[in-house]
Amino acid sequence: MRSKQVFRGLTALAGIVLCTVSFSAMAAQLRIIQTNFAGDTIHIIDPATNKVVGQITGIEAAHGIVTSPDGSRIYFSEEATNTLTVIDGKTLKTTKQIPLSGNPNLVDITPDGKTIYVAIALSYTDLSQFPKIQATPSGGVDVIDTASLTRVKTIALKGGVHDLNITPDGKFLAVGNARGGKANVLTVVDTKTNEVAWTMPMDPSPSPMAVSKNPDGSTKSIFAQNGRDNGFQVVDFATRKITNTIKLDIAGQEANPYGPPSASHGIMVTPDQKTLLVNSRYNSAVYAYSLPDLKPMGAVNLGGKGAGWLTITPDSKRAYIANEHTNNVSVIDIPTLKEVAVIPVGFAPARNTVWMAP
Repeated sequence: MRSKQVFRGLTALAGIVLCTVSFSAMAAQLRIIQTNFAGDTIHIIDPATNKVVGQITGIEAAHGIVTSPDGSRIYFSEEATNTLTVIDGKTLKTTKQIPLSGNPNLVDITPDGKTIYVAIALSYTDLSQFPKIQATPSGGVDVIDTASLTRVKTIALKGGVHDLNITPDGKFLAVGNARGGKANVLTVVDTKTNEVAWTMPMDPSPSPMAVSKNPDGSTKSIFAQNGRDNGFQVVDFATRKITNTIKLDIAGQEANPYGPPSASHGIMVTPDQKTLLVNSRYNSAVYAYSLPDLKPMGAVNLGGKGAGWLTITPDSKRAYIANEHTNNVSVIDIPTLKEVAVIPVGFAPARNTVWMAP
């Protein structure tokens, strides 16, 4: 009897150890991918050490970036080739370049990983009235099927598109018509039909954006960044109305002017839906607001200049801000709102995202 109890105890202990090892292995797979708009190198950061641990090479002028839910693929919109470039998650080598309908900007992927949406900006290549250079009518959203790795549709939209976001439930795509053509429109696309569901004029246009959800998973709000005025607007998704306009100006925060191009660029909701983080390129700072009440929680002065994008770890504890003017990435501890590291990367760091490496 005693031997059976010992055996059971050892078995249970082994199970605990195995679970611990498995959890540690999973945690060790978490990476931050940081693109660099200048040059052709992309850096991979280990958030456990905040050190660069790998590189992806040969990607020129990467703009948008997403990863597949299982981490087996990394997708970049590549402006130099007007393609969506597919990277194998294990070899970090290019496996395919999918031709796009025009000049790509940001990208997003549905929660099931089956569809990628690519923002297509206007391409200023029409020289028919030279010396005046005009935009070609190439704006819209390209729809990519990840099973066949082909472009299956282009959703034609007025003006060029810079920013787009899949809603948390995967049912809609929020599109910011922001590039030329006097678009200044928020367009919402039904992802089931890939047709426009509704539109909403906005001035300035929404770019970039973040999306929050209700407890049932449905879409609650769209936070439409206002880069022109260093702030953002809040759109209630159900009523399709602007409910708040906020300027990034918290008492006690010192201005640290640094730019251009836009004053504010980069906005994201933490995965736990408790905090909204907003970059200020003009102030070289990141601002925090509690959700859903949008009360200011404070701001962090960054060790780098020109905050242009950010991503947040799945546990909602750390944010990584790309400082494009000083070629580094600031690491922010969200609970304390403190900068805990500054990581050197490549030239003009642009977009970043979290990745669970296979």
